[in-house]
Amino acid sequence: MSLYRAQRRRIEKRSRRTRCAEERQRCQIVLGLGAGETVVQVHRNLGAARSTIYRVAERFCREGEAGLRDRRGETPLRKVTEEYMQRLEELIYTSPKEHGWRRSTWTAELLTIQLEQDTGLKMSRTHLSRLLRGLGMRWGRPRPGPLRYTSKAAKSRKVNALKRRLRGLPADEVVVYADEVDVHLNPKIGPCWMPRGIQFEVETPGKNQKRYVFGGLDAETGELVWLASDKKNSAVFIEWLTRLQAHYSDSRLIHVVCDNYIIHKSKKTRQAISRLGNIELHFLPPYSPEHNPIERLWGELHANVTRNHKHRSIDTLMDDVDAFLEAATPFPGSQPSLAATA
Repeated sequence: MSLYRAQRRRIEKRSRRTRCAEERQRCQIVLGLGAGETVVQVHRNLGAARSTIYRVAERFCREGEAGLRDRRGETPLRKVTEEYMQRLEELIYTSPKEHGWRRSTWTAELLTIQLEQDTGLKMSRTHLSRLLRGLGMRWGRPRPGPLRYTSKAAKSRKVNALKRRLRGLPADEVVVYADEVDVHLNPKIGPCWMPRGIQFEVETPGKNQKRYVFGGLDAETGELVWLASDKKNSAVFIEWLTRLQAHYSDSRLIHVVCDNYIIHKSKKTRQAISRLGNIELHFLPPYSPEHNPIERLWGELHANVTRNHKHRSIDTLMDDVDAFLEAATPFPGSQPSLAATA
């Protein structure tokens, strides 16, 4: 076998660039034979079986450089029916537990067994893997996401029902959107302006400390009633409700809209609400921060105070948090990001 100069260069380049180990070996076999090596020498140098070397050489002589490409993906789909392919695609969107298996994810082996039960066709794991790739499937890692208790339609119905319930209330009733936000001594890292080619550093204290802000935003006036604490439990939530009641002492009924966090529904909280008398809790659908206006305020708090901050103590950080919340009332409408220090 002889190779002319340009042909050798193309095959060498192909051998370097290909990601397929089998194609790289075929290129090296042809290059070795083209350089005058015997089949035995190529076998010793590459470790390829002699039958493989003869087969590669014969195919190269018959087809030229086209004979070097990997043809495994061109293997005809033996015995495969339309029913088999449709059932395979359906199974990918289900869990093995739905079909009586203990595993939580499909393997090629388990798919072949399930498909044999469903269609009567027996395939090898290798063949099934090619079928999956042919369907555009890949072996990948799922991304984590929140547990969805309700569909989008059900969530919309619940939100719309809540809006209708709170629409057109008497003058002696108020609506307050409530939520809690975590404040960390270790700063949140966020974008900022910096010279090109230089990356600023944000020092972190090391051992993190946390505080929690319980807040309520008046849906009508934008007033904010908040309480900072080093704990996040039912007792502090009840303390905030008591402060809210004192703030709206002239109101006959205070409607508090909040999420489904456990402290909002605990037995201790329910007992406190019945004791307070004029507070009614309304719960948003799970994972619905977009329907709680106070979430926007917490976003502004992080952007203005906790992001890239340089505080060494949690107390000085909380002083900035209090100053920001003072400047943010009423929200929206105020411009707390433009407030000057005292």
